[in-house]
Parts: sequence; structure tokens; C-alpha cells
Amino acid sequence: MDDIYYIIGTAYAGKSTMVKLLAEKYDGIACEENYHDSMVNEKLDKEAFPCLCYTRDLQDWRKFIRRTPEEYETWIDGVAKECEVLELKILEELKKQGRRIFVDTNISIETLKRISDIDHVLVMLSDQMVSVNRFFERPDREKQFLYQLLMQEPDPDAAMANFREMLMRVNSKERYDRFLQSGFQVVLRDDNRTVAETLEIVEGLLKLKK
Repeated sequence: MDDIYYIIGTAYAGKSTMVKLLAEKYDGIACEENYHDSMVNEKLDKEAFPCLCYTRDLQDWRKFIRRTPEEYETWIDGVAKECEVLELKILEELKKQGRRIFVDTNISIETLKRISDIDHVLVMLSDQMVSVNRFFERPDREKQFLYQLLMQEPDPDAAMANFREMLMRVNSKERYDRFLQSGFQVVLRDDNRTVAETLEIVEGLLKLKK
């Protein structure tokens, strides 16, 4: 079994934070959120990766925020599938370093069941509405750029309502339940729990404690 530990789940659940802390503690490699971005460059084949190349080649970002929730959901699902292909390639190369690898991943539940085992995969979940209500709270340059675009629309309130509906589509109860019932061990976000306490729980579930 490869010495790779995968963390999947919803946004704002602490996945990348745990990946970073675990890598530091166990002298491993941290593959944090969107680590596949290094491969989304001008060489990436648009025919093979149309969803990832959509934002790479986008000239007018107003088109991005004006999509319907259905279009956004379809795109998100396509991105996840394409990311999986790139991530598996990256991980194959990283394995050659002979160190533990901790991954905040887009790899699907079905694929993880095929390539890993119960002790190497963890699901971290936050309430579905956290991603919707707190999307623009993070200082990420990309998120703030989108916020400014929405505010520049002819009807900012309608634009924001449409964008929130997009987020609700990809943070639905059905998607949440799919993670919850995946068969892998689950850690639910608890704002009363410290990061150190969460790390201890994660270590125990992944059987990493020395």
C-alpha cells in the first residue's frame, strides 16, 4: 500500500490545514488545495481537459459569474474529474521521494476505494451552508475578484443571488450525504474544537500516532 493519506470532503472543513500540519509533523509532503494547478498551463490539452482550460482561456470573466446554477454544477463536476487525472499523475511522481504524502484531494470516492484503504482516507465535512455564507470571507485574490465582478453587474443583488444558488448546487445535501455515507471515517467541523484537538483526532483515525 502506498504511503499516501487522502483527505476528502467539503470546503471550510479544515482539509488543507490538516494536510499541512500532518506533513510538518511527520516530515511528509503536503499537497494542499488545488495542488494540481501547477499543471494547468498553456501546455494542457484543451480537448482532453475542457473544464480546467475553461478558466485558463477565459477572456471575459463576466461570463463566469453569469452562468446558470446548472451550468456551474456541470462545470464543477467536470473539473473534479479532470483534476483527478492530473492529481494521480502528480502523486505517482511524488511517491518516488519515499516520504509520506498528505493530500487534500479531488479524487473521487469510487477511485479512492480502488486505490487506497480505510486507514488512508478521511472525510472532513462542514455544514452545507458554510461554503455558501462564507465564500467571500476568505482573502483569496480569486474570491475577491469575483466579488468585485458581482458588485459591478447591472443588478448586483440578482447577480449575487444567482451566484449563491450556484454555490448551493455544489454544496447540496445530496453531495454532503454522499461523503457522509462513503464508508470512510468522518470528522465533522466543530468550531468549539481547537486545531490541535482536530489534529489529534485525524492522527488517530489515520493511525498515524507514534
